[in-house]
Amino acid sequence: MTDTKIRPALVLHVGKRDATVAFISSKIPNFTDEAQVVINALSPSFDKTGLKTSSVIKLDKITTIDKSLIYGELGEIDDDLRREINRKFSEIYRL
Repeated sequence: MTDTKIRPALVLHVGKRDATVAFISSKIPNFTDEAQVVINALSPSFDKTGLKTSSVIKLDKITTIDKSLIYGELGEIDDDLRREINRKFSEIYRL
């Protein structure tokens, strides 16, 4: 990862030295697939996310990064969004 721009990500797991994250993008495709979760700015829980605009969580774009690359917490997801993410994980990874 050579890009130095700070980008949001959904933290999936934090270990002793590393964190596993899913990328978040503000570029929402016209058609989302089963590996994407849209976070709509009009959603009642959007403000808690800390995002600036509607975004998409890319559950097929997962990486492990050194914890030193994490600059802080932007926000949080609510229980409904967590359930949707867990459901999609189960479907796409056959868990």
